[in-house]
Amino acid sequence: MGVIKPREQYVVSGRGKKVGVLLPVAEYRKLLANLEELEAIRAYDAAKASHSKSIPFQHRCSSASAKR
Repeated sequence: MGVIKPREQYVVSGRGKKVGVLLPVAEYRKLLANLEELEAIRAYDAAKASHSKSIPFQHRCSSASAKR
């Protein structure tokens, strides 16, 4: 996950209220990638904290294809 240094450009309403943000596509994609990584980390942390029985990935895949 890299550091993002945004160049802030806002869309402003007629009353001067900030209502949107303009981002270069590269920055937008980087934000999405960082968000996806953060979601994966949070899901991992939640799974570890649940103390439920884990199922090996290969076992899960083989049991899923057996049900088809």
